[in-house]
Amino acid sequence: MSKHAATESDQQVAERIAAAAGHVERLTRWHDDFPTPGVRFADLTPVFASSDGFRAVIESLAACAPEADLVAGVDARGFLLGAGVATVLGTGVLAIRKAGKLPPPVISREYSLEYGAAALEIPGNGVELRGRTVLLLDDVLATGGTLAAAAQLFEEAGAHVVAAAVVLELEALGGRALQGDYPLTSIVRIS
Repeated sequence: MSKHAATESDQQVAERIAAAAGHVERLTRWHDDFPTPGVRFADLTPVFASSDGFRAVIESLAACAPEADLVAGVDARGFLLGAGVATVLGTGVLAIRKAGKLPPPVISREYSLEYGAAALEIPGNGVELRGRTVLLLDDVLATGGTLAAAAQLFEEAGAHVVAAAVVLELEALGGRALQGDYPLTSIVRIS
């Protein structure tokens, strides 16, 4: 599909995203006060468990950056997205891990969450990242710290983030404002 995606018009990409949005809106389960009081959790598990929903999401995310030569998915649901998109684009995939999950050396970045703080890591060696063009993927964009930290990891490693994409964006939390100058696509945006 990478050759096909490269030739898709903006209209075709918009149609892919709209088709995926229908699945996401219909299948997402919402949980109030999870994982902590005051947080409304978007459970995308039913979307990913639906063959049509998952396919539509993967194809729309792949269309966001057909020129990327590496796809990176944020721990943990981003792993599912990253593997699917990398397969469609014919690229490799790199898992952006939570702190302590990779052996040293690592490149690490701390960030704030809607309900706390955390850190992300990528390998510090073993994977040549300098000069690579990266598509960043995550499931949900909330306060924006996770995706921004992931982008900073790749910049520090000498890679270029050509685009970022998420399945669901919670606009009221302002996470888009923390992102870099790369294009950011959201399949569904909730006010």
